[in-house]
Amino acid sequence: MVSLSFPLSPPPPPDESAWLFSAFPFPFQFGGIFRTATMEIQEVDLREMGSLIQSRVILEVSNQVQSLLESVETTTLEIAVTGESGAGKSTFINALLGLNDGDPRAAPTGVTETTFSPMPYEHPRLPRVHIWDLPGTGTPRFQAETYLQQVGFERYDFFIIIASERFRENHVKLARAVAAMGKRFYFVRSKIDLDLQASRQRRPTRFEEVHVLREIEADCIRQLKKEGLDSPKVFLISSFELHRFDFQCLEDTLAEELEGHKRHVLLLSFPSVTTEAVQKKKASLRRNIWKKALMACFFSALPGLPFHLNIPMLLKTLDSYRRSFGLDDDSLGALALTTSKNPSQLKNQVSSTLARDLSENAVHVILSQAATYGKVAARLLKDRVPFLDNLVAGGISFVAAYYLLHTALDNFAKDAERVLLAAYDLEDEFQKSVFYPPEPGFIFD
Repeated sequence: MVSLSFPLSPPPPPDESAWLFSAFPFPFQFGGIFRTATMEIQEVDLREMGSLIQSRVILEVSNQVQSLLESVETTTLEIAVTGESGAGKSTFINALLGLNDGDPRAAPTGVTETTFSPMPYEHPRLPRVHIWDLPGTGTPRFQAETYLQQVGFERYDFFIIIASERFRENHVKLARAVAAMGKRFYFVRSKIDLDLQASRQRRPTRFEEVHVLREIEADCIRQLKKEGLDSPKVFLISSFELHRFDFQCLEDTLAEELEGHKRHVLLLSFPSVTTEAVQKKKASLRRNIWKKALMACFFSALPGLPFHLNIPMLLKTLDSYRRSFGLDDDSLGALALTTSKNPSQLKNQVSSTLARDLSENAVHVILSQAATYGKVAARLLKDRVPFLDNLVAGGISFVAAYYLLHTALDNFAKDAERVLLAAYDLEDEFQKSVFYPPEPGFIFD
């Protein structure tokens, strides 16, 4: 791991013999004074770059890295949501998409069956992710014996089987058929919030939420075992309160059982309704930072192209980070509507510079400051990644872009946690564990 250190005052011209792998001198000026920041280039990133970059020809390496990025960006995810009519499939889909029922992009909801053929709903941020609202099982048109063929089972990555009251024989038949086709299935018991409300009304003096939830889960498992399914797992979920109950557990289970890029796409597509989800999303995005930074390095190294031409690519990446964490105006507005909050109340939780004002000028200033003091970093990095020996300007650009993306990602995640806690009124419960003091650096808030 290589650590970047940013001194309090402008340093003298660097003496290479005084620098080891542990420090790069990058002062960052803010408000007329110089700040101190530290940051590490991840050892895993250095190893991956070293193993990938065998050629010393820029075009060949560029094509390699671009191919890796495209393999992530072109990955599709097809999620099937099915169950009996009235189980809340459409409401659950809208919750996953982060859309309110009134949104024209949302799945239509109602007390009767509203789905008569498989209907895909495109993710508002990730066009290659589709959540399919499948017709209810057990209806005259869709019997369990022929259901999978009728809905085109082969296109889906996994099935979520929803029930709002009882799991029945049709659910088990469908699960077995899905497993026989080599696909995974997951049982979701929906409308848990309504069950708790009813239980509280029936026994107000004896109501204990944890006890009721355990009863519901045990009853679901008992129903599925009665129909002949061994060791079933059921996730208790309220589509109107995803931050409660088993939604995070469902996301974790799906992520563990998906492979490669599909796991990454799932983490980006599901709404971050817990601080744990925010951190997992950040970790997944972080794995591709070195590739993005290296592409910025290539832009800077091409003959005749000025340094600032890598800014549009970095802006696009930063904007995708911001939207992934729900910090854009549309996402904040949708969350405010869902949680009955004033949009400005949530926007006020966003404090990082680039999250509030993502502009070409702000990015250009950061990269220019890094480039000015990056020669030592470029020389140091070339020992770990010899390819950068050919790219002095590119090496400087790599360090600057790498630091820019890492710092922005960290700050966006902190903003997302603050928004989350304010949206669900959880500040008092989690304040000590998720609120961080501001860290100085290129992006000083």
